[in-house]
Amino acid sequence: MAASRIKILVTGSEGQLGKTIADLAPHQHQYTFIFLSRTQLDITHAQQLEAVITKQQPDIIVNTAAYTAVDAAEDNRQQAFAINQQGPQLLAGVCKKHEIALIHISTDYVFDGQAQQPYKENDTINPQTVYGQSKRAGEEAILEARLSRFLIIRTSWLYGVHGHNFLKTMLRLGRERSHLNVVNDQQGIPTSVIDLTKAIFTIIPQLTPANSGVYHYSNSGRATWFDFAQFIFENCELKVSVEPVATLQFPTPAKRPEYSVLNCDKIRNTFGVKTPDWKKSAASILSIVNS
Repeated sequence: MAASRIKILVTGSEGQLGKTIADLAPHQHQYTFIFLSRTQLDITHAQQLEAVITKQQPDIIVNTAAYTAVDAAEDNRQQAFAINQQGPQLLAGVCKKHEIALIHISTDYVFDGQAQQPYKENDTINPQTVYGQSKRAGEEAILEARLSRFLIIRTSWLYGVHGHNFLKTMLRLGRERSHLNVVNDQQGIPTSVIDLTKAIFTIIPQLTPANSGVYHYSNSGRATWFDFAQFIFENCELKVSVEPVATLQFPTPAKRPEYSVLNCDKIRNTFGVKTPDWKKSAASILSIVNS
């Protein structure tokens, strides 16, 4: 008798990560997927969460639901904490009760951006924004639940085919304008949502109580937003003059990290996931977007 397939429930299925998991899901024949949008499952609603989980009985939940409007969070602290802290807390509680594994997506914004070398998982946490504080509170809620199997994945500069992201914004602006100013004093790693999705698929069958914990995932290399923009325009042969400028010339309600490069040795060594060079992955996404 064949073993039953692992049942994966994905929250926040209308976001860029949720939609990308759905795109790649048909190729994952060892898994059964349930995709639920916020209207189908509000992770901040305890009774609805319990009812859905009791009905669906997943083996693992991948939580991609999040409040990600970094600037808006400064004026909407209550909403940001409801989705990024209370939601994960309730999810962790229901996972504990029903013995379900949990994979939760977090962010580089839990750090203060003042490092001089890539951030490791156990480096000092010091979020500088409401968004970062709410995401850290979500991490803490999951850690305090002491689930037998869980993963918190911090990622950075996420972009892909779906949703609003830097790559798609630059493509639009590059077709509308001949000159752009782009910040050149923030350093990080553009990360393909497709690569993150593939990493999650690789991790799921390997997740055990022994290797549960906090991990970092991004592509390899490093760049500034200026570097990323230049690469996009060159790859797409868009004739745009790009001028590197300082963050101070683009004041925003939420402070951006000056440095958010993540050290991904732990996730590579533990699960054997691939972290391709960011330029190769960006070229791949651009070929899809432009096809």
